[in-house]
Amino acid sequence: MPLPPSLSIQEPIGNDYVDRFGVSLRQTLGAGGNHGRVLTMDEVPDILVAATLAAEDKRFWEHRGVDWIATARAFRDWVWTGRVVSGASTITQQLIKNAQPRPRTIATKVREALQAMKLERCWTKRQILTAYLSRIDYGNGCTGAGAATEYYFAKPLEHLSPAEAALLAALPNAPSRLNPHRHLERAQGRQRVILGRMHANGVIPEPVFRRAMAEKPRLQGNFRAFHAPHFVDLFRQQHPESSGRVATTLDLALNQFAQRTLSAQIAQLRMRHVANGAVVVLDVARGDVLALVGSQDYLAADDGQVNGAWARRSAGSTLKPFTYLMALERGATAATIIPDVPCEMATATGIFRPHNYDHRCHGPVALREALGNSLNIPAVRILGQAGGVEALQHRLRGCGLTTLEEPAAFYGLGLTIGNAEVRLLELANAYACLARLGLWRPYRLQQGAAEAGVRWFDERASWIVADILADERARARSFGFNSPLAFDFPVACKTGTSTDFRDNWALGYTPEYVVGVWVGNFDGTPMRDVSGVSGAAPVMHALMEHLHRTRGTGWYTRPAGLVQSCVSPLTGKRVTSGKEEWFLEGTLPPDATPDDVDGQGRVRLDAVYRDWLASSDNWLGGQAVLRESLDKPFAVVRPLPGTVFYINPELPESCREIPLSLGDGRQAQWSSPSLKCELRGGQTVARLAPGTHRLRAQVQGQLLETWIRVEHF
Repeated sequence: MPLPPSLSIQEPIGNDYVDRFGVSLRQTLGAGGNHGRVLTMDEVPDILVAATLAAEDKRFWEHRGVDWIATARAFRDWVWTGRVVSGASTITQQLIKNAQPRPRTIATKVREALQAMKLERCWTKRQILTAYLSRIDYGNGCTGAGAATEYYFAKPLEHLSPAEAALLAALPNAPSRLNPHRHLERAQGRQRVILGRMHANGVIPEPVFRRAMAEKPRLQGNFRAFHAPHFVDLFRQQHPESSGRVATTLDLALNQFAQRTLSAQIAQLRMRHVANGAVVVLDVARGDVLALVGSQDYLAADDGQVNGAWARRSAGSTLKPFTYLMALERGATAATIIPDVPCEMATATGIFRPHNYDHRCHGPVALREALGNSLNIPAVRILGQAGGVEALQHRLRGCGLTTLEEPAAFYGLGLTIGNAEVRLLELANAYACLARLGLWRPYRLQQGAAEAGVRWFDERASWIVADILADERARARSFGFNSPLAFDFPVACKTGTSTDFRDNWALGYTPEYVVGVWVGNFDGTPMRDVSGVSGAAPVMHALMEHLHRTRGTGWYTRPAGLVQSCVSPLTGKRVTSGKEEWFLEGTLPPDATPDDVDGQGRVRLDAVYRDWLASSDNWLGGQAVLRESLDKPFAVVRPLPGTVFYINPELPESCREIPLSLGDGRQAQWSSPSLKCELRGGQTVARLAPGTHRLRAQVQGQLLETWIRVEHF
């Protein structure tokens, strides 16, 4: 008497994606058009077992597949009444019938009885019961107790109350007639019978029985779970092989809070042409994605289902911390002074002239303030000391940024200030590497053993970057002291804003969590003056405050191998009293010398600051003076020989002028046989015209030349 083959080869009826606490996110349909999944033996709670046996097979643990007592009773009732009054099929027999449906005849019943007795010799009672609870029909398209519990009560099996277990156990008897959404009183009548049997069997004591009888059903609405849709969509895309009950890393409650927070912020910014955003929250220790919101409303028309957490967007300033971290590894310090003055740099694609967000230059700036205030010019200057564009791209790819697919020359020096596209989820995971002080591991959407990780950055240098990004004073020049980046507890923060306000970002991290937020428009249209600190940062702030309040956050223990010293904020050299700064051992700057100041106590600055000192950006006033370097050779840096300029006749006349300067900032007398050169506010400019032109600079008896070509655009 062979057993039905489908008993051993049952495929999952459908997938049930659950959050990290077992709450259903979404159930997918099986081949038969029902929702369900195969249960495990450990997953079925004792209270549901007791209720099911009270309803269907009270002698399940004693019989060997056929309950002869129940069979004799059913046969007697049939003889006396001439019709079927009560069933006698055991759970084992019902499992056989479910696995291999046949026409209902006496021969079929005999065959099923024989197969049930054989199955009892091959399987344990627990295996049989678990298979039965995985396959039985509970109505409303629910196959199995797991899917039914999620549908009717919106909770996992282990959280069933005795009353809920009894109501659930009542349904397989007649799923349509006892449908609690249509015939609640009928279902409750059957539920009370089952509770009475459970009480009589000694399964539930008197107080529990009374409470269960009085408990009112808390049925969820007549709909199925559909939570965290962007997360589930991405999970199914990245894990198509998953089946059955799929335990994800998501925290549904946190995800819902993130969704509400994002939607509220977008509503406030709608008048400034802001339509969407995305949020990612990561657990730093394991890389688990705790929350992922892809848009302000998944069900919104047009673009609600676009996943902003996975879309490619311009990175803005979010990649700068990695540049500075590499520089610290190569000998730079948080006190290294970087000239924040106008500059031009030759690249494979032409002349690159970076500008700061506020269109001002700040002169001598310590690395700490350059990163804290997210200044563009110092970031580009320090990239050379950090190993160049190729090194930065290599590190970023190693941090999991898969969108940096072009050769390094394609991005050029602009890579550090965000001329590349990134995905929010991958960017947040790169920041998780910073949060682990340089240890990288991949993000995870599914629960399981975490990977060991790879040491990708120096721990001590990573600690200094975190210290800078959490330093409220270091960013005060650009962001003030009361921005959304200000917290009452330590949080490392970084914002980013792309060209024309098309994208803005805010990322924050502690040793426990990373929060990443993107705000913008999926169609790429610019927002109206919405930067990272005003658009994305309030959402990041609210989430970090929520995590700190509900779960707690801490800060890093300082690694060994760091020393502290006082430094001058203008020279970066060690002084007896002043601003304290942290250094990697072996990178302490030299001591200050009398030559650093003149006889009046003014700081001597190198010639690179000449134009800046004479400009309106000079905030030092009489506190600084130029250090003359007469022995240094002159060189023309603007424009470099062979530079090609394009002019557009539709643009204003002011767009046809270029500045002329030497490498050390010293003034020269400029001339050209074919272009007009004029002095404007201490800066010589040349008015462009089509053609090839030579430019001459005369300074201290020397004559320097360069040439350019000008074409119509």
